[in-house]
Amino acid sequence: MADYPDHLSEGIAELSRLLVNEEALDDTLQRVADLACRNVGGADVAGVTLLRDGRPITAVFTDRTSPEIDAAQYETGSGPCLDAFRHQRVFRIDSTADDDRWREFSHAAAEHGMRSTISLPLGVRGNGIGALNLYSRQPAAFSDEAEHDGMLFATQASVALANAQLYDSAYRMTQQLQEALISRAVIDQAKGMLMQEYGIG
Repeated sequence: MADYPDHLSEGIAELSRLLVNEEALDDTLQRVADLACRNVGGADVAGVTLLRDGRPITAVFTDRTSPEIDAAQYETGSGPCLDAFRHQRVFRIDSTADDDRWREFSHAAAEHGMRSTISLPLGVRGNGIGALNLYSRQPAAFSDEAEHDGMLFATQASVALANAQLYDSAYRMTQQLQEALISRAVIDQAKGMLMQEYGIG
């Protein structure tokens, strides 16, 4: 495993131990959010933005304020979480009271007592899968070191989430195939009964 700062090693190690076949996708996502909140300096609240049915949502969060704040950017289509997802870059707000880049989002964050934020891209091989969003009740809570640590964490989290999504997709497909096979067997039985009853081919 790569060398990580001592204060981050435990969280990264826990991410690498996630077994995708032991829990549902949303449970894996929740573990990622919880670990991020504990391991990235300055973070008080965490949430994960994903696309579901073509629309961005806060799939999991450590505090109810996260989806309430994020709703402002989902409604306007403009915000650091969405930009982190779209452009696979880190976006940091040191003061939500003074930010002019994403006014609606920053206003919503400040209204909920969040004074600074950082949005980290989640992606594998250049393909975006979401964004990890961290919020702090303190202004300028996310230092350059915290940003660096956050990206190390997000990179490892991206692998865990990509694996979990692949497993979830394969599992759902298997379930659909099994249902289709069961339906086919029932149809074949019904056809057999009709053929026998009415003497048809």
